Parts: sequence; structure tokens; C-alpha cells
Amino acid sequence: MDKKFEISQENQKKMLDAIKKFFLEERNEDLGDLAAMIILDFFTEHLAKEFYNQGIYDSYKYMNERVEGLFEIQKY
Repeated sequence: MDKKFEISQENQKKMLDAIKKFFLEERNEDLGDLAAMIILDFFTEHLAKEFYNQGIYDSYKYMNERVEGLFEIQKY
């Protein structure tokens, strides 16, 4: 089962505002809410999983390094 990422309305509004600001500043295009939502949906559907998975990998790597460090504090 493929679960879609859920974004709170507050965060979604921030993201939509950021998308519209980016297009206005970088491309001189004034996007409406619908266009910004289509772009956000695209990123959420096609790219968010990659960022999520990278976060999981980075967390695993970080925790693994910390757990291995536990052996250094053993007393004999």
C-alpha cells in the first residue's frame, strides 16, 4: 500500500507561498493557487519519497555510529 504524504494546512499554505514566491522572483511568473498546488502535488507524488528515504538512511547511519560508540565506553 502506497500512503500519500499528509501535509497540514498550515504547512501546505507555507509551501504554496514559497512556490509562488520562487516563480515570481526567479522566473517573473505570477502563479495562482491552482498552479502552485499542481506543482506541490507533483513534488509530493514524485519526489518526496526520495527525500523521506534519504532521511531514513541518514538517521540509520547516525544511530548506527552512536550505537557503535557504546562499545568504546565498556569497562574491563
